[in-house]
Amino acid sequence: MKLADEFVSMALEDEMILVPVGKAAETFHGIVRLNETGAFIVERLKQGTTPPEIVDALLSEYDVERAVAERHVNALLQRLREVGAIVE
Repeated sequence: MKLADEFVSMALEDEMILVPVGKAAETFHGIVRLNETGAFIVERLKQGTTPPEIVDALLSEYDVERAVAERHVNALLQRLREVGAIVE
């Protein structure tokens, strides 16, 4: 699983945005705004990291319970799937 090449990430002051380009821009007409945690997850997706590996990385970076980290990772992955931003 990785971030689709048709989505470009840009860091702003305290957030990251994903912008569709090419064919993705024909089907998704918006941007995805990410907070610090969302940006952390997307950076791992760029490296082809699996969801369990992303959860483990979150646990080592943030003071969060595994169940909470898994819920947040799964929710963001679902949203990214909906807009076509993930290649499985």
